[in-house]
Amino acid sequence: MTEITSSTLTGHAGEHAVAVARAHGVEHMFTLSGAHVFPMYDGAVKADPPMRLVDVRHEQTAAFAAEATGKLTRVPGLAVLTAGPGVTNGVSAIAQAQFAGSPMVVVGGRAPANRWGTGSLQELDQPPILAPVSKLARTLPTAGDVASGIDEAFTVAASSHRGPVFVDVPMDEFFNSAESAYSGPAARTREAPDSDAIDKIAALMAAAERPVLVLGTDVWADGAEEAALALVESLGIPAITNGMGRGVIPGGHPLLVTKARGQALGTGDLVVVVGTPLDFRLSYGSFGGKDGAPPAQVVHLADSAGQVSGHAQLAGSAYGDLSLVLTALGDAVAKAGPADWRPWVSRLQETVAAASARDTELLGAEADPIHPARIYGELVPRLADDAVVIGDGGDFVSFAGKFVEPKRPGGWLDPGPYGCLGAGLGAAMAARLVRPSSQVVLLLGDGAAGFSLMDVDSLVRQDLPVVMICGNNSAWGLEKGPMQMLYGYDVAADLAQQTSYDGVVRSLGGAGETVTDPKEIGPAIDRAFSSGVPYLVNVITDVEAAYPRSTFGI
Repeated sequence: MTEITSSTLTGHAGEHAVAVARAHGVEHMFTLSGAHVFPMYDGAVKADPPMRLVDVRHEQTAAFAAEATGKLTRVPGLAVLTAGPGVTNGVSAIAQAQFAGSPMVVVGGRAPANRWGTGSLQELDQPPILAPVSKLARTLPTAGDVASGIDEAFTVAASSHRGPVFVDVPMDEFFNSAESAYSGPAARTREAPDSDAIDKIAALMAAAERPVLVLGTDVWADGAEEAALALVESLGIPAITNGMGRGVIPGGHPLLVTKARGQALGTGDLVVVVGTPLDFRLSYGSFGGKDGAPPAQVVHLADSAGQVSGHAQLAGSAYGDLSLVLTALGDAVAKAGPADWRPWVSRLQETVAAASARDTELLGAEADPIHPARIYGELVPRLADDAVVIGDGGDFVSFAGKFVEPKRPGGWLDPGPYGCLGAGLGAAMAARLVRPSSQVVLLLGDGAAGFSLMDVDSLVRQDLPVVMICGNNSAWGLEKGPMQMLYGYDVAADLAQQTSYDGVVRSLGGAGETVTDPKEIGPAIDRAFSSGVPYLVNVITDVEAAYPRSTFGI
């Protein structure tokens, strides 16, 4: 067991790594067994108390679980991947973390230094592969470098703008012992925004007649959810949420106008975007121009200078700790005296009410085959306020984005701007571990299910019950429709008809059922919640009931 005496770590390098990770708040190590990283396991087992090892069937699941842990807890998640293919199997999850700003640390095994260049097993220089999709990627060359290197990894991952860090350690050095000075993590620094920039933005807001606020993932990641809600309520400004910004303004709140998104972003005269990039999800930062409205002015608020848009035409921008940014902005707007936005808010609320009325028909649809919306008509009333909802899919999960409005922040996980399928099982695993008393619901497209369903075995072995709902339309729905639109036909878009994904789950020790009658969806979900095991509800849906979309992400 590693001993810390007078700020000194003793023991082997794996013990050092575990001790430093724990000092940064890590409670779980996600991994798939590999000899190159055995010292990490030994360090976890011998720690006091032991660090929980969560082993999986594919390294992508370990890395996706670490990424989701970082999202949910705002403490970097930890994945430990063996050398060579173990590391490369985790690259997609690391890339997703880079795109989403998720704090995570990946510790990779590495061929031994004393054999480097001779062709030892899985000898691969990994940091150059990981460097383009991580904040930092480096080798820790000796046992004595591990404590400081792991500390740097967690510090960088957790600092704005957050993201993944990769380090690897040569196998021979991982087993070696050393003494290392270590006094614990450095205190977090909070960067205040430029006051002149805030005053300029406040003047824009005070002069606006039709402003709208967009709140994204970094509002949650930066711990600014309370400041964001206070800003919205104190100013009475309408808001739209995306990513992990969902729930910052509770579902049903009168100033949450996500259901009037097209009107708000199309006819607003000032759009203030907070904590999310101006990418394809937000028309690349081009707003207004709808129904005769002029182009909108755009303001971008970010957690760090590098996140402020460089391609959009901005009327104002500021960066820093987002709680400080939003609090300062609220004070400055109140001082400047905002215009009366109530008529604008009322028009948006009318649109929200009309959209909700239209949704009611779809949510209760009796169609045969089942319309995907009916699944959400049954699920949403059954969700507790603290439920964690995970989307892993394309078309089916798009419906979730439309119909699921979380009541609290920090409970929504989706593929994000990288759009990577296969993250769901790892994310569900993480959610069950870090939110043990909450409902955990994984929404799977049938295409996405094929990426990671084998890791139900990992859920079963480690007693991690989650509810999985599969929208099974026997197709790659997100590609089938657009290809038909472009070419008049589709290829490589169909899957086997009505595959029994619940049968796969049962064969791995879980439970589940197939549903073909819309009236049976609700009772099946109830059985899933009460089962106490990983349970998949396999709902056969209509492939023709595609999600209506205005962009294909290009």
